Amino acid sequence: MSRVQAVDHLVVSVSDFAVSKKFYSGLFSFLGFSVMDEMSGAMGWSNGSTRFWIYQADEQGKTHPYRKGDVGFHHYAWSLNSRRDVDELQAWLEQNQADIVDPAGEYYADYYAVFFLDPDGMKLEGMHYGKQE
Repeated sequence: MSRVQAVDHLVVSVSDFAVSKKFYSGLFSFLGFSVMDEMSGAMGWSNGSTRFWIYQADEQGKTHPYRKGDVGFHHYAWSLNSRRDVDELQAWLEQNQADIVDPAGEYYADYYAVFFLDPDGMKLEGMHYGKQE
């Protein structure tokens, strides 16, 4: 029987490729990802085990802006190495005027996270499981 080893990659469609490319390039550089490939209207990053791609939405897709709560993508979370990494991510987000929707904090027992939005309003998260260091 087939078994999944891991999530290989996530691909999201974006409304403005140039704006999203700038946002994700900075974010992924901060998170230690490198550019895998770039082509017209598409770009991908990898940290060696996780890959993330953005693609320019087509004309019909751009008429339906993203809304959390619709069927589809709710949010995507990156597991970070420590609570300090979560705090450093929040500092980077603040320095880059990202929209932080829920600041770094303890959201569940042993679950520390910061929640933020990409340029299209898609919810992203940096989180860490584990007790306070």
